[in-house]
Amino acid sequence: MRLLFITSNRLGDAVLSTSVLRHFVETRPELRITVACGPVAAPIFEAVPNLERIITMPKQKRGGHWWRLWKSVVSTWWDVIIDLRGSATAFVLPGRKRIVLSGNDDSLHRVEQLGRLIGVSPPPAPQVWVRPKDKARANQLLPRDGRPILGIGAGANWFGKIWPVERFAETVKRLTSPGERFENAHLLFLGAPDEYALSLPVIEQIPEARRTVIFGREHLLTVEACLQKVALYLGNDSGLMHMAAATGVPTVGLFGPSKEENYGPYGDNGCAVRTDWSYQKIIDNRVDRFDGKTLMGTLSVDKVMDAIYQHLGQFERKKTK
Repeated sequence: MRLLFITSNRLGDAVLSTSVLRHFVETRPELRITVACGPVAAPIFEAVPNLERIITMPKQKRGGHWWRLWKSVVSTWWDVIIDLRGSATAFVLPGRKRIVLSGNDDSLHRVEQLGRLIGVSPPPAPQVWVRPKDKARANQLLPRDGRPILGIGAGANWFGKIWPVERFAETVKRLTSPGERFENAHLLFLGAPDEYALSLPVIEQIPEARRTVIFGREHLLTVEACLQKVALYLGNDSGLMHMAAATGVPTVGLFGPSKEENYGPYGDNGCAVRTDWSYQKIIDNRVDRFDGKTLMGTLSVDKVMDAIYQHLGQFERKKTK
């Protein structure tokens, strides 16, 4: 029995979509799974249980990627076809059951919308499965001496969502200063390769012996295995933020020109901190989407610090119950 799972090109959306995949993995273990997604997101599915195949879908002119997908799967009978990209593909393939997402519902978090799509409430939390070799590599990259690990993601896929780097640097400085929560912590800095230069002012204030820097040089499942070890992840709204939240570690996501009610770090251990300006006010006052300027200027360091300590306090109280 086979399941075809068509999901996003974007890393963050693909991570959120694992909520649906998790439901079928856990309730239908007889299904052999084929995943079709964009090349950026493809690595996060490599450890999915009962995985048979990953089909990457780099975008092509005139929808050629859809034609290529159809040709590669049309000869198979599918017991379940799930299309979270709302294409017509599910309806022109041989199969028994079809589940197609027709559009986004902005009244719900995306994970809750996906749960409603498959008739599951509450929905399963997203999950990125990792392999033993990913965990072993994480053990090589990070210390195992009992020190807390603080994860930092100072980049994002759009400059408008990037909190000013000097504020990231000030927050890290405060968190790691004498007497503070992460005084002796090891720092894990994460991002895409093109986010490294942006993150340097934050990275360079931490001695080399106390930091691990990963910007595209490790497999995404190794990144996920590293994130499983952090005591806190702090980052902009990004795919890495969703990967951190999927591990269940305390995750603080920073929001401005995106909606935390739809895309906040999902789960009991996720926390979204918004700019003083609402999403709509930011959009209404935006001059040019491509001007290279951050839209996160009304989010202060003090507000982020307060949110971090409040969130960690809530996390620790839950652990002691």
